[in-house]
Order: sequence, then structure tokens, then C-alpha cells
Amino acid sequence: MLGTLIRKTRSFRRFHQDTPVKLETLRNQVNLARQSASAANLQPFKYILCCDPELNAQIFPSLGWAGYLRDWGGPAEGERPAAYIVILGDTTIRKDFGCDHGIAAQSIMLGLTEQGLGGCMIGSIKRDALRETLGIPAQYEILLVLAIGSPKETVVLEDVGSEGDIRYYRDEQDVHHVPKRLLDDVIIDARGV
Repeated sequence: MLGTLIRKTRSFRRFHQDTPVKLETLRNQVNLARQSASAANLQPFKYILCCDPELNAQIFPSLGWAGYLRDWGGPAEGERPAAYIVILGDTTIRKDFGCDHGIAAQSIMLGLTEQGLGGCMIGSIKRDALRETLGIPAQYEILLVLAIGSPKETVVLEDVGSEGDIRYYRDEQDVHHVPKRLLDDVIIDARGV
């Protein structure tokens, strides 16, 4: 069951923009993140939730989309996220956030998948522009933005080919392919054998 949920939790970049995501749904996902592991149990994260179409339109230009798809500028109008969760690190609690925001983000992504939604963790952010758009105080470091909605694309996993290329791509039918390294390629024998 968990394996299926993990395999279904993909980075979706096109959504049914007109299918709303309720604020309560976003709150429930942040509750999952809140209950997730946190180094020293410091819980240094704050979250901005947005499911307002007008504010979403202001957030969108601050985000970078799919770096490997050089000739694609991101989702077109009508395929943009219906909601966002901005993950912030409170520097008055901790200065270095390690990987904890990744744990929180993955908890949210798994919860979204369980609800029939999808998302994309975005680290390519014009942080100054987003800070200004949302009025984010200086004490908060912008760590990730999760773009959220009802997925409008098919994403499939496949094994990395013999050439070793890990770059995702879209085929002629606009299916998004994500090559994953083989299990034997990511496990190292600690004895050096």
C-alpha cells in the first residue's frame, strides 16, 4: 500500500486549473507535515496556504518549471496549479533547516496523492519577488513552494537506459517520462566487495 502511494506520488506540472482545491484540504496536508519528523523536534516551519485564483496568478511568475524541458515555459493558462503551499523556515527557531523541509514536503505530497490530487515541489523560486508578493517577513526563509491541483498529465516511471541519462522528458503523446536509476545502482556494499 505505501509502495503504491509512493509510486503514484509524482511531480505533476500541469493541472485542471478550474478544479478548485479547498483550504481545508491544504490545512489537512500541513497537519501531516506538522506531525512528521523534525530534527531536535524544533518544528521550525511555517506555511502559507493559497487557493485563491487571483493570488495564485501573482505567485505563478515567481516559479521556475521543469528545467530539463528547455522549450517549455511552464503550464499554460488553464493548466496552472489551483493551490500552493509555501514552506518557510523560521530563522528565530533555527538557522539551518537541513533536510527537514523535504520530509515535510513529502508528507504533504503523499497526503495529496491519497486525496486524488497531485503536486510539484518547486525549489526554483524568485524568492525576492515571492517575498514581496506575499508580504513575507524577513525572519522567514523561503524553502519550497508546492504547486497543487488535480493532475492533467500522465507521468510514468522507467528505468534509466544504458546511456545513463536521468533527464525527464515528454514523448510525442505528451506523456511525461521519469527515468529512475536501478536498485542495484544505488546500493553500495559497505565492505567494498
